[in-house]
Amino acid sequence: MSTPSPTSKVALPPEGAAVDKGLKPGAIGLLSAIVLAVSSTAPAYALAATLGFVVIAVGVKAPAILLLAFIPMWLIAVAYKELNRREPDCGTTFTWAARAFGPRTGWMGGWGIIAADVIVMANLAQVAGSYGYRLLGLDGLADSAFWTTVAGVGWIALMTWICYRGIEPTARLQNVLLAVEVVVLVVFAGYALVKVYGGSAPAGSLTPSLSWLWPSGLDWASLTEAMLLAIFIYWGWDSALAVNEETRDPARSPGRAAVISTVLLVGIYVVVSIATVAFAGVGAEGTGLGNEANAEDVFAALGATVFGDDVVGRVLQALLILSVLTSSAASTQTTILPTARGTLAMGTYQALPSSFARIHPRYLTPSVSTIWMGIVSIAFYVGLTLVSDNVLQDSVVATGMLIAFYYGLTGFACAWQFRRGQRTARDVLMRVVLPLLGGLFMLLIFVLACVEFADPEYGETVVFGVGGVFVIGIGALLLGVVLMAVWNVVAPAFFRNETMLPGSGDLLPDPERPATR
Repeated sequence: MSTPSPTSKVALPPEGAAVDKGLKPGAIGLLSAIVLAVSSTAPAYALAATLGFVVIAVGVKAPAILLLAFIPMWLIAVAYKELNRREPDCGTTFTWAARAFGPRTGWMGGWGIIAADVIVMANLAQVAGSYGYRLLGLDGLADSAFWTTVAGVGWIALMTWICYRGIEPTARLQNVLLAVEVVVLVVFAGYALVKVYGGSAPAGSLTPSLSWLWPSGLDWASLTEAMLLAIFIYWGWDSALAVNEETRDPARSPGRAAVISTVLLVGIYVVVSIATVAFAGVGAEGTGLGNEANAEDVFAALGATVFGDDVVGRVLQALLILSVLTSSAASTQTTILPTARGTLAMGTYQALPSSFARIHPRYLTPSVSTIWMGIVSIAFYVGLTLVSDNVLQDSVVATGMLIAFYYGLTGFACAWQFRRGQRTARDVLMRVVLPLLGGLFMLLIFVLACVEFADPEYGETVVFGVGGVFVIGIGALLLGVVLMAVWNVVAPAFFRNETMLPGSGDLLPDPERPATR
């Protein structure tokens, strides 16, 4: 297979196609794309680390918040789906935003993905390392920052190697990891609900109510805090779009996988959250989810109580730990995957050094991009660990700002690209109205996050009287501006729009509509 020269001009592709970057076409199907999308969100880990804090903010309305947070995610998934039908390019937000608003906006969209993924890799590696030790009963090592970091670095290196070896091994491993994760979550929810309705749940348990699915009676501050938390746990489904050039039927399957995965996620999150809230209650003591001591890992706090202490119960507790481990490990892998393909696209269009566009001749993967993602992630993780665990925690929270930034940008890019020439009500709704609403929703979330995170009382660190979470989030975006300016001086071809012809804002032919004279 021939690959485009990274130093030559690259024109827009024909209908429903993308610039051939040398990736392996047709390597995965719709099901594997859905698995990658769901795995990237790390459902078990996301619920374990977030549900407790959501309950502290809104009590029994936690399921309602998870249901509400699904709406903007679904709107943005629709935008991804429609843009992918027009141009299935693995650069996703980078490529689409550059077409809509120009090279600089596109570059910042690509940077938003890179920054968010590198930052979250540190937390995922830490969780994978810690849970690996806990699974083996080595709690002393799990509590050691040094040995957890050693294990975390090992996980990043292992997942980088698997991604380097090809998309098929990645997809096969994800099938196994996600199966374990979902089965254990279903069993956990089932056990919890059986004990609730059987009367054997601990004191403070509650009977589920439909009112838990409606966010009435919440004050604005609590609603905002909970929504910012809930948005984070849906993030990651766009990995299905990053492998669009390697998916069978690339113009349709990745978009369908994105939308389907968000629906699957809301089902998992709502059912598990209802079961957990009902079993543990929202009290501030004991196993109650309002107890701050349980918030950092609700499954670890509740596992023994839900499953019991007999042989079967201990096996299920071990599987629960395994599910969080596999969840974080799977997400580590599927975080490397889209970032490597995003930088591959940026290298192809000369928005990054041409070496990032190199493809391994045997594995047909972005070799240089994948290796660099692993190296940078390890360096960032080790660096933050050496600086402070508090800084590491705040950096992970700051990814919410980056997520809202590039998701919102994608929604606006879709509405702008399709602003003219839509002939049916369906096209106006799906290509303009819903993506625009998604973009506005993400813009609101970004603004609210800036206000919330700038409060010096929020998070673990303070910088010159400003919340450290805000400083890290905005600082990451400003770093992107600086790097973009430097690259503009070093290699200005991309910013002169010489590598993405025709000019920005021009529409690709619609693969769903025959050409007209």
